[in-house]
Amino acid sequence: MTAVVTPIPAREQAVGRPLAIVLGLLTIFGPISMDLYLPVLPALTAGLQSTTSVAQLTITACLLGLAIGQVVAGPLSDRLGRRMPLLIGVVAYTLTSALCALSPTIETLIIARFVQGLAGAVGIVIAQAAGRDVYSGAKLLRYYGRLTVLGGLAAIVGPVIGGQLATVTDWRGVFLFLAAVGVAVLLASLVVFQETLPANRRVTGGLSHTIQDFRRLLADPVFVGAVLITGFTYSAVFAYLSGATYILQGMYGLSPQGYSLAFGLISFGFMVFGFIAGRLSERWSERGTLTLGLIMTAAGAMGLLGTAFLHLPLVAIILSLFTMVSGVAVTSPPATSLALKDYPDIAGTASSLLGLARYAFGGSAAPLVGIGGANDAVPFGIVAAVSATAAVLCLGLVRRRRGPSVLGRT
Repeated sequence: MTAVVTPIPAREQAVGRPLAIVLGLLTIFGPISMDLYLPVLPALTAGLQSTTSVAQLTITACLLGLAIGQVVAGPLSDRLGRRMPLLIGVVAYTLTSALCALSPTIETLIIARFVQGLAGAVGIVIAQAAGRDVYSGAKLLRYYGRLTVLGGLAAIVGPVIGGQLATVTDWRGVFLFLAAVGVAVLLASLVVFQETLPANRRVTGGLSHTIQDFRRLLADPVFVGAVLITGFTYSAVFAYLSGATYILQGMYGLSPQGYSLAFGLISFGFMVFGFIAGRLSERWSERGTLTLGLIMTAAGAMGLLGTAFLHLPLVAIILSLFTMVSGVAVTSPPATSLALKDYPDIAGTASSLLGLARYAFGGSAAPLVGIGGANDAVPFGIVAAVSATAAVLCLGLVRRRRGPSVLGRT
């Protein structure tokens, strides 16, 4: 079959506030799936008679599911539209969250978390792709800035709620709460979310056309650079997500509630700097903002490494984490915009590769943090420092001049 893509003019659709809110809510699947149960992860480890590194595979499984699911959901949404894949994904997320709560063993939970990630990936990729459907130019940058803010807000609310839930229920109750979140998002999507990709703007063609789209994207050094920077910076973030709960509670003696407050402070930085980055990219420079974010990320990561080797006090690790995570937030809006803005015709496919890097890189980094056990912060510092350094080295790719964007093909 000959693949046909209808060229898309660079114009914006009218976006009402309810739709904008729902698009924002769709971004919570990643952070809420990860962050809500982090305060009870040590209790989960003991309750299922597991080890630290094996329990951390529940994080890895979810991240890999989020990565792989986006690669499937993105191209499908370019062909079938955004609404139907979204509704199916949210229903599946709700059911698999309930299955996580019923898991009798750590092995069963790891499998259930992988499927939960597959389902949750649909909402994440469609939030980015639908945003590209309805926004362009400065509004697109502001939109990706808002997604970063909402991701940070979910990261603040998630562990705080998780810490409070830990006082009234066990880790199984936390997963039941995630199922309830899925129900709420499903109802909002059913009522508010209307199709953002009309039939005449959808891509036709089969698997060979999808492969051709991937080749087109991977031939663009700017796109590849933005994707790699996203992947490496989020490796540092997910190393933090998987390792900080053990380090801050085990090594520094914080309670689950104390950890949730520290986590909330760091996530507040993520939220604030993500908002600033969206506006800064719009008024200053996407590439300049990206460079600033990478400098912050690398400084924080090196601080973590130094803290681990020198056994510095709690304030040092909190400050380093705040700087690193805030730096990642600064990189997110410009990197996402650089990756997606020239590909409105295959926004779902482009978004899927961005999400693949974010969660696959992060999922690969998470278990490395626990290699030294719960009382060794050195692997955590090494993973963060290596990830930040690799991201900085990729900056040269996004500085290359990009040729004219091709919005269609014959």
